[in-house]
Amino acid sequence: MTALDLPELDTDVPVIEPETLKERIDDGESLTILDNRVQSEHEEWRIEGENVSHVNIPYFEFLDDDLGEDLFEDLPEDEEFVVLCAKGSSSEYVAGLLIEEGYDAVALERGMNGWASIYEYTELDTDGDAVVAQYQRPSSGCLAYLIVDGDEAAVVDPLRYFSDEYVQDAKAMGAELKYAIDTHIHADHISGVRTLVEDEGVTGIIPEAAEDRGVDYDVEYETIADGETLTIGDTDLEAIHTPGHTTGMTTYKVDNVLFTGDGLFIESVARPDLEDGDEGAPDAAGMLYDSLQERVLSHDDDDIVASAHFSDAANPADDGSYTATLGELKDTMDALSMPKEEFVEFILSDMPPRPANYVDIIETNLGVQESDDDRAFELELGPNNCAASNEALTN
Repeated sequence: MTALDLPELDTDVPVIEPETLKERIDDGESLTILDNRVQSEHEEWRIEGENVSHVNIPYFEFLDDDLGEDLFEDLPEDEEFVVLCAKGSSSEYVAGLLIEEGYDAVALERGMNGWASIYEYTELDTDGDAVVAQYQRPSSGCLAYLIVDGDEAAVVDPLRYFSDEYVQDAKAMGAELKYAIDTHIHADHISGVRTLVEDEGVTGIIPEAAEDRGVDYDVEYETIADGETLTIGDTDLEAIHTPGHTTGMTTYKVDNVLFTGDGLFIESVARPDLEDGDEGAPDAAGMLYDSLQERVLSHDDDDIVASAHFSDAANPADDGSYTATLGELKDTMDALSMPKEEFVEFILSDMPPRPANYVDIIETNLGVQESDDDRAFELELGPNNCAASNEALTN
């Protein structure tokens, strides 16, 4: 019996929308989540929160005709809890079964796929005239940015699944999307650059240094080299080549904001092994050190670091964005004050597992592999894991 061929229940099962669940978690509410996925999926990727507790029981354990009492021993008896699975169907069945047993259960609408569809918009508090907004995807920690000045806009590190939102938000501010820009060839999500070029006629921009990885787009695009600028309204965007995470990794500067991509996060630094594997990681880590010290940390301490990801170890700024000033990171991140040899050794010593499906994602972003919308969404489910370990990175 599969999750799509479950027994029918007479119980009406209440559901909770992913956005509502997110609001309750953000409000600090204590919640119990019953995860009906298998243990490996639960351990790899789940909904986190300071007051969130988990019970992991795969859905198929609820399919026996005779359910033992030990199956229910970890479930709260006097409070509502949320049941989830991958796509929503099996968790609705389990929630209904538990309701029949007298429990107060609700099912997460569309399961973890629904959770992965949450995308939140927050404007940054900057020194410039342009509006800079950060998009947050809590399921994976992916961040993208909309820059609007006058009637022109650009998006940095767009996600394909949310391409329409950038266009709509720019139009709501009286602007048209002019550029779709990537900081590098991403390994954790499908880029929206090609989609925005094809569907909206924007100009796609990738770093010139990234072309050598074998970019083979089926649409026209332009490149930007170190030191070159793009203009959005009256605002300049400057490219700063910062290799390390990848050879093509490029930081962009807009007013007092540094879009550091996957080079520098507010709680960690880049992992160096996703382009040339373990063999090339030591050299890449050395490049990363040089880029950080010479090309990023050399900027003003008041400049804002706006990266392409955040993790559960990151704390939002006062404006709700996952950003921090360079000065704050220099004061709190041990890795930024290490000598080069110590930095390289430290970064290589405890890297997390590589992102799920990262080879397929890279090849899709290079344009050498095609993925339809459904497959693209499935490929990028799960944690991003593009950072080095968060352990001991901050003091």
